[in-house]
Amino acid sequence: MNELSPGKILTTEQALNEYLFITDNNCHLKIQVLSDHKIRVRYATDGSFETDFSYAISSKFLSEVTELSFIELKNHFEIKTSVIIINIGKADAKITFTDLNGKIVCRDEKGFHWEENQTYGGNIVKMSKVVQEGEHFYGMGDKTMHLNLRGRRVTNWAMDTYGFKKNEDPIYKCIPFFTAIHAERAYGIFFDNTFKSHFDFGSERRSVTSFWAEGGEMNYYFIYGPELIDVTRRYTKLTGTPELPPMWALGYQQCKWSYYPESKVAEITNKMRALSIPCDAFYFDIDYMDGFRCFTWDKEKFSEPKRLVAELKEKGFKSVVIIDPGIKVDEEYSIFKEALENNYFCRRADGPYMKGKVWPGECYFPDFTNPKVRKWWSGLFQELIEDIGVRGVWNDMNEPAIFEIEGKTFPDDVRHDYDGNTCSHRKAHNVYGMQMARATYKGVKKFNNGLRPLIITRSAYAGTQRYASAWTGDNIASWEHLWVANMQCQRLSISGFSFAGSDIGGFIDHPTPELYVRWIQLGIFHPFCRTHSSGDHGDQEPWSFGDEALNIVRKFIEIRYQLLPYIYTTFYQYVTEYTPILRPISIYDQHDNDTLYRVDEFLHGDHLLICPVLEPNVKTRYVYLPKGRWYNFWDDSAYMGQKEINTPAALDQIPVFVREGAVIPLYPVMQYVGEKVIDQLTLKVYYGGDSVSSYLYEDGGDGYDYEKGIYNRKKFKTYSTHSSFKMTLKTNGHFEPEYSTYKIEIHGLTFIPQRILINDKELEKQAHIFEHNCLLITADRMSFISLEIFE
Repeated sequence: MNELSPGKILTTEQALNEYLFITDNNCHLKIQVLSDHKIRVRYATDGSFETDFSYAISSKFLSEVTELSFIELKNHFEIKTSVIIINIGKADAKITFTDLNGKIVCRDEKGFHWEENQTYGGNIVKMSKVVQEGEHFYGMGDKTMHLNLRGRRVTNWAMDTYGFKKNEDPIYKCIPFFTAIHAERAYGIFFDNTFKSHFDFGSERRSVTSFWAEGGEMNYYFIYGPELIDVTRRYTKLTGTPELPPMWALGYQQCKWSYYPESKVAEITNKMRALSIPCDAFYFDIDYMDGFRCFTWDKEKFSEPKRLVAELKEKGFKSVVIIDPGIKVDEEYSIFKEALENNYFCRRADGPYMKGKVWPGECYFPDFTNPKVRKWWSGLFQELIEDIGVRGVWNDMNEPAIFEIEGKTFPDDVRHDYDGNTCSHRKAHNVYGMQMARATYKGVKKFNNGLRPLIITRSAYAGTQRYASAWTGDNIASWEHLWVANMQCQRLSISGFSFAGSDIGGFIDHPTPELYVRWIQLGIFHPFCRTHSSGDHGDQEPWSFGDEALNIVRKFIEIRYQLLPYIYTTFYQYVTEYTPILRPISIYDQHDNDTLYRVDEFLHGDHLLICPVLEPNVKTRYVYLPKGRWYNFWDDSAYMGQKEINTPAALDQIPVFVREGAVIPLYPVMQYVGEKVIDQLTLKVYYGGDSVSSYLYEDGGDGYDYEKGIYNRKKFKTYSTHSSFKMTLKTNGHFEPEYSTYKIEIHGLTFIPQRILINDKELEKQAHIFEHNCLLITADRMSFISLEIFE
């Protein structure tokens, strides 16, 4: 191994917020200050940088630097922003990031080094940094292991991993971003390199963390906090967020491989309504197609797809269909012929088409890194979406997965356009699924009659969240996989990809009633909420596990629908403020060292703390409550945080807690979004806290009127003392919701109300109810701005 490193810095150049350092062995180091907290670091080993192109970075991201200085000192150069200092050593170009007090945040160990890739050409590019005392590492997408990555090594290479195991790596998604914290200072690193990459968090050498790629450029973004949640926010802003989903996409969804024929679809959907199980989306897996040909229907199973989709719509179900990348080799198949004639399929290095077996048999595969191919692919959705009325599309097998081939994917020599930056599959592999989801999103949105699309993808690279939601792949009906689902969805959320969920109950094998119930109890708090299973292992509808399980499952799905305004608001915060929807408690309070080791508990949004039950036969379970005071969602009992408590967890409930001072908006139970007129909005309000803010975002729930300003952003503030309580409401926006009144429930009052004022006007005693420390009041939506309660 002949490793090389940058030499002594000879010259420097500056252009606005960009600094170039040239070494005596012609290695170029470029540092771009993108904001006071975000620093981009690039190296060119031969003095020539690659074309500056990235699929990951959002086109909406803009540099925003408020303070910047550059000085040369005796042994190093110093770049300084308002929050961070970057020191570049003159002798070796090693970089140290410190805070303004000189405290080390992150520093190079060996720093950048490289070796020639003698098999493929180019370089294997490497970076090593010092692990600081007490440092913890998080992130990296859908990894199947403990949230804290200290002592582990992981790989980014999208793989079709049917029945993956705990700690198995790699699997479907590749998000080369991690966060780290030590001494209460947090930072993150995003290594934007699409080649197969590896990250070592003190596994090989306990004092060193390193990351390297098997080709391409050493190109990483250093993101400073010092709060963990701000690191995630800044990374998410860099790589982008999706548009708001239709509210129905946040409802419960039912899927199976596969529901057919049409009579089976009618049986399942009718039973869902007859048993009053709320559900918004119904899925068609690959068997709806004619011989697994994409964009076709099997007319023997589904004779009139347009009528069927319309009938499902009448019952409140939105239809979602699967589309895979493999296009069947069939001269009579119009889509195959069109792609062939236009040279849209991937080719091997010497010219033959990339051919592989998947569900239809022998297939060719579109090159989704070619913008012409993406435009063509988008146009193929016109009939499905505009004519037949399908509302969502589910992209599977897009790692890309291939049967009966070594490596289970394209060989390395397959060529790709890469938006004009022609390359091999070694570079394009990890973004193939992302670019398929991108093209699918564009097509569904184009033909969706002004409504918002739902796209689901299995494979993803950083930034894919702009185009699609995701599920965690072909999991197993086991308690271990329930634990894994909890890890994966939290990890994806802090990796910028919040709109994610698992196959509830497990795709492979069949869950026990208890396991299915516990999975639903977790799944209703995941942004993407769908039961999915393989038809090989038995039925997995909510009624498949007996009456006791059915009643509990129904109860929790109903809670999901009641919480929709809260969940929708949390999604809005994700889209506009870049805050993760699911938040490990380490993000909620990184200054409490105990939270850094906890993995089961997480927050959904600002105020709900969830701790799923992940083992069988549980009656109670221990929960760590972070700082503050927390109310048990089920009985209003209150507990101070920063300690572990043992709380009831019988089969019909899991530990759910609400932060004191919170205002939780609730809808009435409905069978699907839009089923009924919502004439009253319930506000569950929890006494406590000096000053606590809560938010409610409202719009039409679908369509794009919100982009024209037709929405409401409501801010509630609560103030509590030992003898009084006050809540205020400030509304910005021009949306008129259906409801005319608020039903306000004040939970946990520690005093008996004697005077109640609404908008400074005293309320008559018969206009409210007070029992079990809960006060019930009805207020007019149009006029309500404040509520005050006095002992």
